[in-house]
Amino acid sequence: MRYIISGILLITFISTVMLAQTISNNPFFEEWNTPFQTPPFSKIKNEHFLPALEEGIKQQRAELEQIINNSEAPTFQNTIAALEKSGKLLNKVTRVFFNLTGANTNDELQKVAETITPQLTKLNNDIYLNEKLYQRIKSIYEQKENLNLNKEELRLLENYYTDFTRAGIGLSEDKKKRLRDINEQLSSLQLKFGDNLRKETNALGLVIDKEEDLIGLPDAVIKAAAELAEANGLKGKWAFNLQRPSWTPFLQYSQKRELREKLYKAYLNRGNNNNEFDNKEIIKKIVELRIEKAKLLGYETYAHFKLEKNMAKTPENVLKFLNELWLPSINQAKVEAAEMQKLIDDEGGNFKLAGWDWWYYAEKVKKAKYALDEEMLRPYFKMENVRKGAFDVASKLYGIKFIKRDDIEVYDNDVEVYEVQEADGSLVGILYTDYYPRNGKRAGAWMSYYRGQSNMEGEMIYPLVVNVGNFTKPTSDKPALLSFDDVNTLFHEFGHALNGLFARSTYPGSKRSPVDFVELPSQIMENWASHPDVLKMYARHYQTNEPITDELIQKIQNSQYFNKGFEQTEYLAASFLDMDWHTLKAPVQTDVNKFEEESLNRIGLIPEIASRYQSTNFNHIFGGDGYSAGYYGYSWAAVLDADAFEAFLETDLFNQQVAKSFRENILEKSGSDDPMELYKKFRGREPKVDALLKRLGFKK
Repeated sequence: MRYIISGILLITFISTVMLAQTISNNPFFEEWNTPFQTPPFSKIKNEHFLPALEEGIKQQRAELEQIINNSEAPTFQNTIAALEKSGKLLNKVTRVFFNLTGANTNDELQKVAETITPQLTKLNNDIYLNEKLYQRIKSIYEQKENLNLNKEELRLLENYYTDFTRAGIGLSEDKKKRLRDINEQLSSLQLKFGDNLRKETNALGLVIDKEEDLIGLPDAVIKAAAELAEANGLKGKWAFNLQRPSWTPFLQYSQKRELREKLYKAYLNRGNNNNEFDNKEIIKKIVELRIEKAKLLGYETYAHFKLEKNMAKTPENVLKFLNELWLPSINQAKVEAAEMQKLIDDEGGNFKLAGWDWWYYAEKVKKAKYALDEEMLRPYFKMENVRKGAFDVASKLYGIKFIKRDDIEVYDNDVEVYEVQEADGSLVGILYTDYYPRNGKRAGAWMSYYRGQSNMEGEMIYPLVVNVGNFTKPTSDKPALLSFDDVNTLFHEFGHALNGLFARSTYPGSKRSPVDFVELPSQIMENWASHPDVLKMYARHYQTNEPITDELIQKIQNSQYFNKGFEQTEYLAASFLDMDWHTLKAPVQTDVNKFEEESLNRIGLIPEIASRYQSTNFNHIFGGDGYSAGYYGYSWAAVLDADAFEAFLETDLFNQQVAKSFRENILEKSGSDDPMELYKKFRGREPKVDALLKRLGFKK
C-alpha cells in the first residue's frame, strides 16, 4: 500500500510540475502588464492556446461547482453575480483565440479549434442543462419581485432564467442527452462550414496569362492582380481570388465577357464544387439537427425558436415584412435590367443580360446617366481619410477623441490601434482596425471584442473593440483606395464599434441585443458617410489633398437611387432563403441546390440577379448560429436607422441633444431593455417605414 500511495504522490507531483511549467511559459496565465491590459500578441504562440483553453474550462467548472454546492440559500449575489464573475481565464483566452481564427488563422489554430470547440460546447451544455444550478436560479427568479433588484439586475436574472428554459432544462434526461449530442454536432459542423468557405474564398478564381485579356481593367486593378499572382508563385501573370476587392472590379470593368462569367460562377460556387471543401452535405446535416433541436424544445420550427427573442417574434411577421419590401424591390430591379438590356442591344450585343454582366453594364448605365463611375470616386477615398472621416463624425456627435497608439501590440502589421477618450480625456475604450485581406482571414467585415465592458464590484473594465474588413489593399505605388461600397462598410462597422465602446453596464450578461436591432447603431452611420457635408470633411484626393468637388458630390446625389432595386433584391432573396431553410418541419429530401432553386423561383427572383449568398457560402446562417432565421434583420433595422436619422435631419446633422439621446438610449443601453421601448425613448414614437422608402426611392 505504501508503494501505491508513493506512486500516486509521484504522479500528482509530476502533474503539478508539468502544469507549473505550462503556466510559467504561457502568457495567458499572467497579468498583462501592457497598456490597458491589451493582449501581448508578440508573446502569444499557437501552442499556448490549447493548454490555456483547457485550463480555463477546468477553472470555470470548479467555479461552477462552488456556486452549485453553496450551502447557503440562493441569492442574486451568490448565484447570478457569481456566474457573471466565473470563467475569467476562459473568457480572456477565447476572446483572443476566436478573433484570431476569424482574422489571422492558420492550420495549427484550426486544429486547436477542432479540438476545443466540442469541449466548449460540452461546458455550455453542462451549465445550461444542470438541474441543481437551474433550481438555484429558479428560486431567485420566483422571488424577484421581493428582492429589491435594480433594472439591470432584473434583466440579468431574467436572461439566465430564459437561457436555461430555452436550453432544454425542462426536458427528460434522455432528451437532454440527445440535445447535448445535437449541440456538439452542430458546433463542429458550423466550424467546418466556415473553414471550408474561408479556403474556397481565398482560392484563385481566375488566372490570366495574356495581356490582351486585361482589356478594360483600370491600372490599379491590373497592378493588384499582378501582385496577387506573384504572391501565389505566378510571376508574370495576373490573378483574381474570390474576395470582393478582387473579383468585383473585374466584373465591373473587364470587357472579356467569358472571363467575367468564369469568375462570377467561381464566386457563386464557393462550397459547391464537389471537392474536399464542399458544404452541401454539411448544410443538410445542420438543418436536420436544427429541426430536431426545435422539436425537442417544443417549437414548431427552428425559426420559431430563434425569433422568439427578436423584435419580429414570429416567422409570419418576418415573411410579411419581407413580402412588403419584395414587390417594389423586384419591380425596380426589372426596370434596371431593362435599361441594361437596351444598352446591350444599342451596342449591337447579341445576347441577353446575365448575372456576370450586371456589374459591367451597371457601371456603363451609371456613366451614361450620371457621368459617374467608380474609378472617378476611388482617388477621393483613401482608407486613412475615410477612417478619419468616421472618427470626425463621432467626435462631432459625441465629443470623443481618437489617439493613435503605436505602443500597443498588434497581431499583423496591417492592424492599427486607437485610444478613444471622452472630451475631458477620460477613457472610453480601445479600438483596433484591421482592414485588408489576407489568407488567414475570413471574408466579409465585422466588429468583435478582445474584451467586453463591465463594472462588477466597482472594477471598471473598459472595452477592447476591433473592426475587421476586406478592403482593397495598397499596392507598391498607390495607397488603399476604397470603393464607395467599401466606404459605407467602414462606416457601418465603425457604428458597431461605437455601440461596443459606449456600452455601459455592470454585468456583461445583462445586455442582449437581438439581430433585428443590433444593426441599427451600424446602419445609421452609413447615412453620414454619404451626406454632402460629411463628404466634404473626409473625401480628399490622395495625390493633391483637394476636397471632393461639388460636381462629384452632385453626381453622387443624382445617382443615390441607382441600382437600389438590385441591392434590395439580392439581399431580400438571401433573407427568404434563410427563412425557407429554417421554417422546414422535416429534413430536406432534395439536393441543396434544388432546394435553393425552388426557394428563389417561389419569390420570382429574375435570372439576371443571384441571391447575395448561396446556401453553400451563406456563412451568416451556417458558419454559426447568430443570424440563422435572422438575416432579415438588416432590412428590419434599415427601417429603424432611416427613421432615426430623420431625427437629425429634422434638426441638424450634428445636433448635440439628439446625439446625446441616441448615445444614452441606443448605444449605451442596447440589449439592456426591450428594443422597442429603447427606440421610443429616443424617438418619442415607434419607427415609420416612410423614411426607408424615401431613401430607396421606392413608392409606398
